[in-house]
Amino acid sequence: MQALRQEIDQLRQALGTRPVIDMARGILMAGFGRSTESAWEILVKVSQHSNTKLRDVADCLVEAARTGGEMPQELQQHLSAAVQTTQNQPTAPDQPGPEGIPHSQ
Repeated sequence: MQALRQEIDQLRQALGTRPVIDMARGILMAGFGRSTESAWEILVKVSQHSNTKLRDVADCLVEAARTGGEMPQELQQHLSAAVQTTQNQPTAPDQPGPEGIPHSQ
């Protein structure tokens, strides 16, 4: 029973952090012309290399975009490095492109 309660708590927490992570992915997609997959990979790299929880990285990125401020210097450095070293994967054929039009195969 305890394991099920822990799993439910983890799922609730994941659902609560999903919107800010999606916003951060959108910022990376719009700001750097990245695909969904590439934006996710960037967030994961920044999180891992800075030893910062992914949701905290996303929070910092969204807050900086919202206020026009800056992320903490360490996260900015990791973000720059991740953007430079992460390839932009193409958008899947059935996914809309930047203009909202699905890519043809």
